[in-house]
Amino acid sequence: MKILMFGRGVIGAMYGWALERAGHHVEFFVRPGRAAEYGGTIDLEVLDARRRPWGKRVTESWPVTYRETLEPDHDFDLIVLSVQHYNFAEAAAFLGPRASGATVLVFNNLWVEPLTATEALPADQVAWGFPGAGGGFGDDGVLRGSLLPVVFFGTLDRPQTAREQAVRQVFREAGFRITESSDFRGWLSIHFVQNAGLHTQSLKRGSLSGLTPGDVREALLATRELLALVEARGVDLRRHRGELMPFKAPVRLAAPAMAWFFKHFPPMRVVMEAHANPEELRAVCRDTLAEARRLGVEVPRLEAAEPYFDAQRHGSAGRQPGPALP
Repeated sequence: MKILMFGRGVIGAMYGWALERAGHHVEFFVRPGRAAEYGGTIDLEVLDARRRPWGKRVTESWPVTYRETLEPDHDFDLIVLSVQHYNFAEAAAFLGPRASGATVLVFNNLWVEPLTATEALPADQVAWGFPGAGGGFGDDGVLRGSLLPVVFFGTLDRPQTAREQAVRQVFREAGFRITESSDFRGWLSIHFVQNAGLHTQSLKRGSLSGLTPGDVREALLATRELLALVEARGVDLRRHRGELMPFKAPVRLAAPAMAWFFKHFPPMRVVMEAHANPEELRAVCRDTLAEARRLGVEVPRLEAAEPYFDAQRHGSAGRQPGPALP
């Protein structure tokens, strides 16, 4: 399959590497001038946990192919769209008239209603997914992160299309396990507020790494408050009992277990240590709080953390005017 990764971000780079290793042709779409800036390789220090629970360390300089234009008559079979959620609308607007016959995998954190977010894309060519990976590019340009064994896919309360089934097969053949949700709109909302709850504490610490059981306890309690916001958006939480289990369990048990997982499970520890975009974390909290205020939902723990993500104090680096292309 011929695959285009939209941008050279953390997710695009790690999954591009995995899909190319599985035998697919992979290219990256980047803004004019970026190919020369990036150079012809991506330096990787990745913990690949697809086949080993504790991960296999991969260190290599991976040769990649960039393209700086995308004509409407291209022959890509799959386009993987993964950008910061606050850049998604501009990216989708750019890609919509250039999708050609490709399936567009929305592999993205989203807070906007999914059908609204993707209205610029051809509706019958969209597939929905979410990565199980994370990390960041260091100041030295090296991508450090973890590639987890599970990838999340879903539909918006309708049967899977042939395109969606084909995308799932691509990832299965690359060694990933698939987790499905028939209410992916709800899944995305829950995941977004889980992040917001976590970042009430990570932003205070100034880092995702090193969260104490006390920090995790406060993050869990913040997330519990935010579930009322998810319900106010029309999500039936009963359809998501599995992913909500850590947030419904007694905090005295869940907090130390989750803190241990963050600190001692190697693939997750690498994700927490390598993340390098604090503006992303602040934006998640800002947008969540704005929605809570719009809907009149009380979220005291998120409000108490507002000094750590307030736009006037910290700026909005991810939302500066100009194209949001990779």
